[in-house]
Amino acid sequence: MRITWWGHSTTTIESNGTRLLTDPVLTSRIAHVRRRRGPTPTAEAGHCDAVLVSHMHADHLHLTSLPLISPDAALVVPRGAAKLIHADSGASYSERCIEVAPGNQLRIGGLDITVVTAHHDGRRLPWSAHSGPALGFRVEGTPSVWFAGDTDLYDDLAAEAGPVDLALVPVGGWGPSLGPGHLDPERAAEAVRRVGARIAVPVHFGTFWPIGCDWMKPELFLPPGEQFKKAMAEVDPAVRVDLLAPGESTEVGAR
Repeated sequence: MRITWWGHSTTTIESNGTRLLTDPVLTSRIAHVRRRRGPTPTAEAGHCDAVLVSHMHADHLHLTSLPLISPDAALVVPRGAAKLIHADSGASYSERCIEVAPGNQLRIGGLDITVVTAHHDGRRLPWSAHSGPALGFRVEGTPSVWFAGDTDLYDDLAAEAGPVDLALVPVGGWGPSLGPGHLDPERAAEAVRRVGARIAVPVHFGTFWPIGCDWMKPELFLPPGEQFKKAMAEVDPAVRVDLLAPGESTEVGAR
């Protein structure tokens, strides 16, 4: 299996001849938030068999990035998201949507996928009519992967998402505060312990930041990656942490 991190929560999972693209943000900017570290993903990033969208927030369901994705790729989205996609992008995109909720299972190419819970606000915006469940995804196989989306710790995390070989786990955010429904580096390490992963790749940090705010809380931009690696060593030193830069890849073999 090959994992490529394109920045923020955007990763490519390549296994069994299938490419999955998670929460694609393939541009240099999301509204008032700009890509501050790493290059804008190349056209290769958009090549996939399916997209896995964890929730409707604009930094995860990024409508502007949809035209940069393979035109025949399935869009696996939270229940209710197809209506939003149809209103913004039209039927050529909404007809490719597969709406899912926690507990659903599907097969994409050579991979089986189980949809799991994420404890996070699933609304597009606080005042938006578009809402649905926030999701994580467990990609079955050898090795297996938990893509957490955005989530906080919750009681059934181990039972729903674990055990897995690899965790793609959020450890930070995109601004000078980290609101509810997110993991900081220490809580991310605990999440990895709960799902029993032997390898962890930290994501959702060190990529985007509000324009003009580079000076604000710099300790919340890049440091969460190293902080997670340190916290993981304290929680479970047997876990291998692959700390990638945007655009880098790692190879994961069978146990």
